[in-house]
Amino acid sequence: ISHDLKTPVTAIKGYVEGIKDGVADTPEKMDKYVKTIYKKASDIDKLIDELSLFSKLDLNKLPFSFESVDIKSYLSDSMEELKFDLEKNNIEIYLRDEIKDKISILADREKLRRVIINIVENSAKYMDKTSGKIQITLKELGGFVEFEIKDNGRGIDEQDLPFIFDRFYRADLSRNSQMGGSGLGLAIAKKIIIGHGGEMWAQSIGGQGTSIFFTIKKCSIERRC
Repeated sequence: ISHDLKTPVTAIKGYVEGIKDGVADTPEKMDKYVKTIYKKASDIDKLIDELSLFSKLDLNKLPFSFESVDIKSYLSDSMEELKFDLEKNNIEIYLRDEIKDKISILADREKLRRVIINIVENSAKYMDKTSGKIQITLKELGGFVEFEIKDNGRGIDEQDLPFIFDRFYRADLSRNSQMGGSGLGLAIAKKIIIGHGGEMWAQSIGGQGTSIFFTIKKCSIERRC
C-alpha cells in the first residue's frame, strides 16, 4: 500500500517542480499539469477513504442501518446510476430477475450500494472485450436472496481466485498497479456482506468472464421488516 501512495505523490512532486522550473510555459501545458496534479491527489484521497472504511469494517466499528428494502426497485435505481459511465466504455449492464414475486431484504442501503459499485467497477476496469456485458441475476435461495454479478471480461486465473477477497491482493500486480486500484474493493465488499449476515464467493473462467456471488437475508415475520 505504501507503493500505491508513493506513486501519485512522486508524480505530484514532479509536476509541481515542472511548474516551479517554468516547464509549463504555455496555458495548455499549465492546464495539463494542474489537471494531472488534481487527478493524482484525488487518487490518494480515494485510497485513504478506502483504507479508513476497511479499517472500521475490520474492527467492527462501522454501524449498520438495516431496513426493509424492496430489492427490485432498489436494484433498478442502482443500475440506472451505473449505466452512464458504463455506456461511455461500451459496457452494457442488465438485470436477469428469477424471482417472480415482490421481495424485500434486510439491508443497509448505502453499504449495499458500495458493494454493487465496487464489484461493477472492478468488472469494468478489467474488461477486455470491445462490447462488454455485465449481468446482475437475482435468485431466491431459502431465507436469502442471491445476487450474481457476471461479466464477460478476461476472467481470473485459477491460482488467484481463492485470494481475490483478501485485503491488498491484486492478481498480476504489475498490470493492476498501472490500472489503479488499491486491492481493497472486493475486500470491502465482502466485509459489508458478512456484516449483513451473508456470504460472498466467486467463479471465473479464463478469457470468458467472472461471476461474483453474494447473499442477503430476506425480510420475514421473525425479522419484522
